Amino acid sequence: MTVIILTACPPGLRGHLTQWLLEISAGVYIGHISTRVRRRLWSRVIDMAGPGRALMVYQTNGEQRLSIEVHDHHWTPVNLDGITLIRRPADPIYNAAMPSG
Repeated sequence: MTVIILTACPPGLRGHLTQWLLEISAGVYIGHISTRVRRRLWSRVIDMAGPGRALMVYQTNGEQRLSIEVHDHHWTPVNLDGITLIRRPADPIYNAAMPSG
């Protein structure tokens, strides 16, 4: 299973993804595709994303049984001892309001 989530991407890219995947919500595409197609599709997403951002999650062998790819996304995957976690940037407004110490 592969899931691709697009934000602020051109309509042409969305149309291209619907050739291979099913759009279940605005900008959310899912489907079963081969590794070869997934790699080529992700390359196309990166080439066509323009000012938008993209996130892809797909099934792999391993502890979590999934892998995450991101393009121009402010949340980034981080490998910690073989486990992938998502690093979310700190909210400066929230951090400024919290007392330190």
